[in-house]
Amino acid sequence: MSDLGIVIVNYNVRDLLRDCLASLFDSRGAFTFEVCVVDNGSEDGSAEMVEKEFPQVHVIRASNRGYAAGNNLGLRHLGFAQGGRAGADPPSYALLLNPDTVLPPRALFEMLVFVGSRPQAGIAGPRLVREDGSLDRACRRSFPTPKIAFYRLSGLSRLFPGSPRFGRYNVTYLPPDLTTEVDAVVGAFMLIRGEVLAQVGLLDERYFMYAEDLDLCYRAKEQGWQVWYNAEVTVLHYKGQSSRQRSSFANLQFYQTMRLFHDKHFRDQTFFLVNWFIYAAIGLLGTWALLRDRLRPADQRGVASAVPIEGGTGR
Repeated sequence: MSDLGIVIVNYNVRDLLRDCLASLFDSRGAFTFEVCVVDNGSEDGSAEMVEKEFPQVHVIRASNRGYAAGNNLGLRHLGFAQGGRAGADPPSYALLLNPDTVLPPRALFEMLVFVGSRPQAGIAGPRLVREDGSLDRACRRSFPTPKIAFYRLSGLSRLFPGSPRFGRYNVTYLPPDLTTEVDAVVGAFMLIRGEVLAQVGLLDERYFMYAEDLDLCYRAKEQGWQVWYNAEVTVLHYKGQSSRQRSSFANLQFYQTMRLFHDKHFRDQTFFLVNWFIYAAIGLLGTWALLRDRLRPADQRGVASAVPIEGGTGR
């Protein structure tokens, strides 16, 4: 049994995937790991590249049923659910990792030590930074409850980012170098204790490409597990490379995901007029996002981020 099972879901980002895998196999520290790449119908030779250059990686060629479904294929292969490989225990930890990340040599080991030293830590993520060195704000978040969503949609979170009340969604009231417990981390790098998956199950496949990470964190916290942001480990995240290829579809999925997450976790406890307002806001924002995306140059298209559920996984 290995210490860590890593799942990477890839869609047409062969060169980034190569860099990601190279950084993984340059890892340092006293632990063992195995890697499963789930290729979601890429047409750029991604799967062939992995098989040729990284023969130690298990490749699953899949039709594109979405990010959550792709990750679940990898998790099942690693033994984290019934129907996985026979005759072997799953690794102690699972890592969901985006192919557009590059890890420093000790990132995996330090994250494993971090979670292992906190018995109630069920999920953890590092500090993710963009190419320009800025913080990828999706790497530490609060759940988009109706109140927090209102602060975001109304612009109060932008006007008062240092406020513990209004700056809660992206935890902008805390410095990026502060390690802290949070509601959720992002699926671009999500380290999960094996017991969490055994208790709460795998990703909800109704989420095609967004918010499955928020949903898993929500279910884990419902069962008493903690979610941690570890500022002592920094990982590069290019972000948005897959979603940019099908930006209109990604925007549509993004706003459908917002409604799904609200309906699943908050609708029944929310006054019906507030629900109507939320649905109307989602519809208007989604329409505006699709129109704005169409008007942008092709190299600037992508999923809008000025909404409660960000394009968190960066796909």
